[in-house]
Amino acid sequence: MSSYLLLKYAHLIAFVYWLGGDLGTFIASRQVVNDKLSAQSRQVALKIMLACDMGPKLAMPLILPLGIHMASLSGALPVSPAMIGAAWLVGAYWFTVVLVLFLNEGKPFTQKLSQVDLYFRIAVVLVLLGWVATLLVSGQGAGWAQAKVVIFALMVCCGIAIRINLKPFVPAFVQMMSGGDQPGSAMSAANATMARCIDRCRPFVWLIWAGLFTSAALGIHLLG
Repeated sequence: MSSYLLLKYAHLIAFVYWLGGDLGTFIASRQVVNDKLSAQSRQVALKIMLACDMGPKLAMPLILPLGIHMASLSGALPVSPAMIGAAWLVGAYWFTVVLVLFLNEGKPFTQKLSQVDLYFRIAVVLVLLGWVATLLVSGQGAGWAQAKVVIFALMVCCGIAIRINLKPFVPAFVQMMSGGDQPGSAMSAANATMARCIDRCRPFVWLIWAGLFTSAALGIHLLG
C-alpha cells in the first residue's frame, strides 16, 4: 500500500470527525441554551457538546499536514521536503496544544496558553494565504489545490470568530448553574447571554460546513 493512500485514508477520517463532531456540537448546543431544561440537564448537554467538539478541534491540525503532504506527493502544489516537515511540526504542536487545553480545563496556565494558541492560529492563516498568493503570482500549483488551502485558512478564521463570540458564554453558564435560571421560567440575563453567543456562532458553523463540502468537492474533482 502506497504512502499516498495511507495519507488519503487518514485525511478522510479527519474530515469525517471534523464534520461529524461539528454536527454533534451544533445539536447539543441547542439543549445547552434550552431554558425549559433543568440546570443539571443543561450541564450534561454542555459536557456532550464539549466532547463532540474535540472531533473537529483535533481533526483541524491533522488535516493541514496531511493535505500538504498529499499535495506534494501528487504534484498538485510545489512543496519541498522542508515544508512537509514544517507542516507536520506545526500540526503536531497544534494537536498537542488542543489536547493540553482540553485535559487541563480550568487550570491557571491554560488561559495564557489559550491566548498563545489564538495568535498561533492567526499566524497559520496569514502564512497559508501568503503562500497561496505567491503561488498565484508565480503560476505554480493546481487551482483546485490552491483553493483548498484558502478554504482551510478561512475555516480557521471562522473558528477564531466562534471563539471570540463564545467568550461571554462560560461566565453566563456559571451564573446559570449557581441558580440564576430556573426550569420553565422566563429567560434570565445569563440565559439570554448564552443564547446570544450560540446564535452569533451559528453562521460561522454553517460557513465551516460549506467550506468542508466545497473542499471535499474540490478534492474529488467534482469542482475545479
